[in-house]
Amino acid sequence: MTIRNTRTGGQILIDQLVAQGVERVTCVPGESYLAALDALHDSPIDVVICRAEGGAAMMAEAYGKLTGRPGVCFVTRGPGATNASHGVHIAMQDSTPMILFVGQVDTGMREREAFQELDYKAVFGSMAKWAVEIDRPDRIPELVARAFRVAMQGRPGPVVIALPENMLTETAAVADAMRIEPAVSWPAPPDIERVGALLAGAKAPLVILGGSRWTDEATKSIARFAERFDLPVATSFRRASLIDADHSHYAGDLGIGPSPGLKARVDNADVILLIGGRMSEMPSSSYTLLDIPSPKQKLIHVHPGSEELGRIYQPELAIQATPAAFAAAVEALKPSGTVAWKGEAAKAHADYLAWTEKARELPGNFQYGQVMTWLRDRLPKDAIVCNGAGNYAGWIHRHHRFHSFASQLAPTSGSMGYGVPAGVLAKRQYPDRVVVAFAGDGCFLMNGQEFATAVQYDAPLIVIVVDNSQYGTIRMHQERDYPGRVVGTQLKNPDFAMYAKAFGGHGERVERTEEFAPAFERALASGKPSILHCIIDPRAISVGKDFTPAVKT
Repeated sequence: MTIRNTRTGGQILIDQLVAQGVERVTCVPGESYLAALDALHDSPIDVVICRAEGGAAMMAEAYGKLTGRPGVCFVTRGPGATNASHGVHIAMQDSTPMILFVGQVDTGMREREAFQELDYKAVFGSMAKWAVEIDRPDRIPELVARAFRVAMQGRPGPVVIALPENMLTETAAVADAMRIEPAVSWPAPPDIERVGALLAGAKAPLVILGGSRWTDEATKSIARFAERFDLPVATSFRRASLIDADHSHYAGDLGIGPSPGLKARVDNADVILLIGGRMSEMPSSSYTLLDIPSPKQKLIHVHPGSEELGRIYQPELAIQATPAAFAAAVEALKPSGTVAWKGEAAKAHADYLAWTEKARELPGNFQYGQVMTWLRDRLPKDAIVCNGAGNYAGWIHRHHRFHSFASQLAPTSGSMGYGVPAGVLAKRQYPDRVVVAFAGDGCFLMNGQEFATAVQYDAPLIVIVVDNSQYGTIRMHQERDYPGRVVGTQLKNPDFAMYAKAFGGHGERVERTEEFAPAFERALASGKPSILHCIIDPRAISVGKDFTPAVKT
């Protein structure tokens, strides 16, 4: 290994990112890591300047979802780090590879509560896979390489690295680390034979896809596996792009408010093959779909992290393997004869189509469900659809159909404010693909300032703001549990179309259903980042039901 010439810690750090194939980083600049910023000046890495650390970290998380390599974010110490914690939490709960670099006080000032000083190991210790502070520049290659491995290997997740200011300006002569590829855990041949045997003895099997460490080829391989065995395939919460919605074996997604037919199919299954997912609170309908600790179904759980196997549900067969490795391993697996459940996959798909096809009538002039079904037919099959958290997302999950791998960017952690920054990053990463970001009025203003980032980088995504002048999810729960006692949920909003124009984008207000399609086409044709400000009746509280306010809204 060749020792490079003496370099500053900042230069060594950025050289490691280049060695790891990092193509872009997101950041909000800070004086605590100026030496690293200076090294970025002459590097080939694209620096995406963001307007708030939360948005910057969410963009990095979205990059990890799209590519499978860690998204990289730089923020300054103290409040910069705590603002970025939103993205770290998403990356942890969503099993997304991500690395957050945080400026830190000079090592000679530690333990004095110096300006913006934080103990990052303590702050992020329960939120990240690993948190570390680099004290010496000669250890940067070692620890950055380890960080990439930790972020990607096993169950992926976030790593937080603190960078003392003086360490970045000190010098060292040290070799760069090699490019890291994560270790791949493969299923043992007897495990694959056991999968075949369990399926052979089944009468009502079901496959559920979730988690991360998938590839496009792996999703296609599992689709072929499902075809050979005539298996119905469901996806877990916000992982719908793991199989083409048009596939004849797709049974729908297990998210918030899944179809009654799909819930019944889980309940009646005798063998469940869970690949990549954890069946956490949202896909398990608050841990009610499967018995804990021992499901009544024979559970085959495939997951790359050994700590997740048997963590909640004790499986009949635990297989520590990445989804991609498992998909490759079952390519040769074939049923021994006619399966007992033949025709069930077609029934499951027919149920899915019936559940999602037609939107119900809503109160008011703007029929959000009809808009979603129009978009379902209008968007290209490789379009990327993003959203944050809120009841507005229910219409996306119910009526949109995802067709291509990694085309759904949404936080399984339920974090608001995600859709816009994720959409900006997606459009920066894939400029030739249509990117649509949905946000509720409350959700949008949590990271809406990143619309300015879209304008700055000429990233013409389309943001659809669904405005009911309230934090709708919380209002729904409020009306259910404390009817007539409305507090903390009402919002007075700006004109979001004018907001878009003020930043230099395209903006239109949409009050009626028939206005949406032409407005969308004009936004697409504008070539600018756009906001369509859609006004929805506050009584249209969710995709499944309306409510009549007990008090005047």
